[in-house]
Amino acid sequence: MATTKAVVMARGLGSRMKKDAGATLTPDQAAAAASGAKAMMPLGGRPFLDHSLSRLADAGLTEVCLVIGPEHDAVRDYYDSLDLERLEIFYAIQAEPNGTADAVAAADWFAGDDQVVVINGDNLYPTAALAALAASDGSATIGFTPAGLVQNSNIPADRMTAFASLTADGTGALVEIVEKPTAEQVAALGEHRLVSMNCWLFTPAVFDACREIVPSARGELEIVDAVRLLAADGERFAVIRSDEGVLDLSSRGDVADVAALLTGSEVRL
Repeated sequence: MATTKAVVMARGLGSRMKKDAGATLTPDQAAAAASGAKAMMPLGGRPFLDHSLSRLADAGLTEVCLVIGPEHDAVRDYYDSLDLERLEIFYAIQAEPNGTADAVAAADWFAGDDQVVVINGDNLYPTAALAALAASDGSATIGFTPAGLVQNSNIPADRMTAFASLTADGTGALVEIVEKPTAEQVAALGEHRLVSMNCWLFTPAVFDACREIVPSARGELEIVDAVRLLAADGERFAVIRSDEGVLDLSSRGDVADVAALLTGSEVRL
């Protein structure tokens, strides 16, 4: 059941990126930050998204659907102008920025009857984790260890609670997702706590779930709510543990650190 298909949620509003964090950016980087186009942030002469797409190709994912907004002609124009060797790129339009589940639902025609890996456009995931997802059978997600993220990424320990926590049972199946866990919840989970960085493998069942859920308290259709609905209906999500890091490009303050960590990285699309 290995898949070669991946969906990249590249439409995000970039609200934090638009805010002036006092970071020193190049004119091109400042323009990308002001537009909220995090995935297209120029780093070392390449958009951040290029690095993500190269990792997907390294992991054997060769068909990629970018979920973008109707205003993102520049993204389409850029990738349509490239001479791609390893990837075939498709586009799905998310008409309104109504949340991550809405973004995933926009790519249902691309997935068809196949499993599909789904990732954020403003994160750079380790190749081994992506390959493990692509080779899995059924629904799955990567559970990153907090220690691995701190050691191998640009995410400091005090920012770790901004990300959802995952817990798995003795068979490695997802039990619970806790978004923005409190200090007490983190302490209670202890060494069993894993961190979700929105790195998923879905079966086609996810698309019905994305259409069935209601908006969250934030007014958005959240992919975690679709996951909870599927789990409640009996869908098993395998949690694949990873001690590797994920680069996070959420704000202007992340740009310099991410750029430094990508120095010398090869991009082959």
